[in-house]
Amino acid sequence: MIPERFDTWLTVDRKGLFCRPGGFHIDPYGGAQRAVVTHGHSDHARPGHARVLATRETLAVMTARLGTPAEVSSQAAAYGERITIGEVAVTLIPAGHVLGSAQVLIEWKGARVVVSGDYKRSADPTCPGFELVPCHLFITEATFALPVFQHGDAGEETAKLLKSRMQFPDRAHVVGVYGLGKCQRLIVLLRDAGYDRPIYLHGALAACCALYESFGVRLGDLKPATGAKREELKGEIVLAPPSAIADRWSRRLPDPVTAFASGWMRVRARARQQGVELPLVISDHADWRELTETIAETGAEEVWVTHGREDALLHHIQMTGRKGRALALVGREDEDQ
Repeated sequence: MIPERFDTWLTVDRKGLFCRPGGFHIDPYGGAQRAVVTHGHSDHARPGHARVLATRETLAVMTARLGTPAEVSSQAAAYGERITIGEVAVTLIPAGHVLGSAQVLIEWKGARVVVSGDYKRSADPTCPGFELVPCHLFITEATFALPVFQHGDAGEETAKLLKSRMQFPDRAHVVGVYGLGKCQRLIVLLRDAGYDRPIYLHGALAACCALYESFGVRLGDLKPATGAKREELKGEIVLAPPSAIADRWSRRLPDPVTAFASGWMRVRARARQQGVELPLVISDHADWRELTETIAETGAEEVWVTHGREDALLHHIQMTGRKGRALALVGREDEDQ
C-alpha cells in the first residue's frame, strides 16, 4: 500500500533532503554519511560525504573538482540501473542538464518519487536528453519558474553571436559561460552552426572541456586565451567565466564585445546592469513552459519545489488540483565560477 504522506519518510534536515527508509541524502549540503548526487555543479556536489552514488560522469567531475567524490567509497550507476539502498530502490534517469546529470527515481512500498535535480527539456548534444518518468511525487527545481522566462531556441541565439562576429570583424567576442555544461554546449552549438575556427578559452575552463572530451564529446580546436597576442584575438570568440568578462582579464582583448550565455539574459535590465552588450538566452534549466508541462506529464498528484522562484509555480500547481509544497534547501543556485 502506497504511504499516504510522503513527508513521513522524505524529510528536510540541516543537510538537505533525506530519504529515511534508504538512509541517504540527495545532493546534501555538507558531509553526509550517504549521498546520492544528481550532477557535478558545486551547489549540488559538495565535499566531505562518506559514501556517494552518482553517474560515472558525475563522479569524474567530482574527482576533478574535489580531488575525491567521497571519503569512504563511491559507486557509479548507469542510467536505468536499479540499485537497492536500505529499503528502497534507486534508479538514475537522464536529466538533460549537463554531462552526467540525473534525476533520482525512488521506489518504496509502491510509491514512486522523482527528484529532478536540475533539468532541461531542450536538445543538448553534450549530454543525454531528459527522460520523463511517471511518478506519484515529483520534486522539481524552479530556477526559472516565472512566466517571463521562455528560453527559445539556442541555435538562434548562437546565430546572433556569429552574426555579431561578422559585423565586427576587428573586435574579440568574449562570452561569459559557466564552466561545467554551458561552456561545452556553446562550443558544440558553434560547431554545429559550421564555425570551425579555433575557440579561445580562459584557463579556468580548460579542465572541464578536457573532461567532456574524455567522455567522447568532440569540441574541435581549442586554444588558451591567456598568452595569445592581442592581434591574434581580433575577430575571435573567447569563452570565459562570467566573473572574468567584466574584470581586468578581459581588458587585454581587442575592443571586446561582451556577451553572456544564460537564461538570465531574458531580463534585459539584468544584462544592462552587468554591462552585457550581447545577451544570449541559452539556459541549461527548464523554462516556465517546460516546468509546467513536465509537472503535468509526470502525472504526479503532489509536487515539491526545491529552490528558485517557487511562489508562481506553487500557485500553478495548486490551481491545477495538485498538492504543492516549497522545500527550504540551503545553497541551491546556479553556480557562477
